[in-house]
Amino acid sequence: MSNYRIRLAGTVMAIAAAGAIATSGVMTAAAVPASPRAAVSGTEHFQIMSTSATSKTSSLVAYGVFTAGGTDTRATSSTDTATFANGTFVITHHRSSGTQSFNPTTCLFKITESGTYSLGSGTGAYAHISGSGTYQLSILGVGAKSGGTCANPQTTPPVAFHQVINASGSVSLP
Repeated sequence: MSNYRIRLAGTVMAIAAAGAIATSGVMTAAAVPASPRAAVSGTEHFQIMSTSATSKTSSLVAYGVFTAGGTDTRATSSTDTATFANGTFVITHHRSSGTQSFNPTTCLFKITESGTYSLGSGTGAYAHISGSGTYQLSILGVGAKSGGTCANPQTTPPVAFHQVINASGSVSLP
């Protein structure tokens, strides 16, 4: 496997992890009413988006039982932190399958991935949060060119990058 593919795969995995976490956190924030509150549970949908291959932070939106927006920050290759105005929680994700392709003539790369996630370690309004579900990741990008050939992705970020993560699953806030 070329250095470009290895670097791209590493970038994709890191982004996927961040995306999965971010999507899970958004929906829980919106569903939490002001104190006192009753237990809330149901199906939530999350979407995480980024246009940067190098940033650890992505935008996230949640909808279903509740609606909210916030940020997802990648902590490790398998954990992210969802941050909202009234608290945070951790998203742990695991890849189940994926594909990647790279065109060395056009520098176009595509990555898809699917897996599972779980929610926990909440603070503030998300204390005691739990839940789990599945996610799908899609990345499309164009690598930089130097002298008519694709530049080394380990040293040169792509000139265009789109990442979208869609996730859905159960959420419970006791």
